[in-house]
Amino acid sequence: MNRFRLPSDDLEYDILNMLWECGSATVRELHDKLAERQELAYTTTAKVVDRLREKELIERRHHGKTFIYRPCVAREAVENARARKVVSRLFGASPAPHAAVAALVDAVDAVDPKLLDELERLVKARRGPKDGT
Repeated sequence: MNRFRLPSDDLEYDILNMLWECGSATVRELHDKLAERQELAYTTTAKVVDRLREKELIERRHHGKTFIYRPCVAREAVENARARKVVSRLFGASPAPHAAVAALVDAVDAVDPKLLDELERLVKARRGPKDGT
């Protein structure tokens, strides 16, 4: 089992997503991609990359005079851990779990109604056939 800490903010998650998408990159390449969407100092990007390494989400290797970074944790592992954390927060403290489930369904519907269909499909697949077929 991987030991890692989750990204703690949107910027960490954005950089990790970039690395999942491209496979590997330098800090300069990551910074240039981020600069297309938001104004950041290069040092901010470098610091966030260092935090991701400390959290054991990415690793680096030397390539000439620079470092190349790549993810060392699968996207699915991070997404599963994030989902467990959210669900635990939502239902763990809830005195009325049915209300929390309803709130979750409402939130999913507000984000993308098609996700409800996908969620229903996944729940049915997880439960398996009930009629024995």
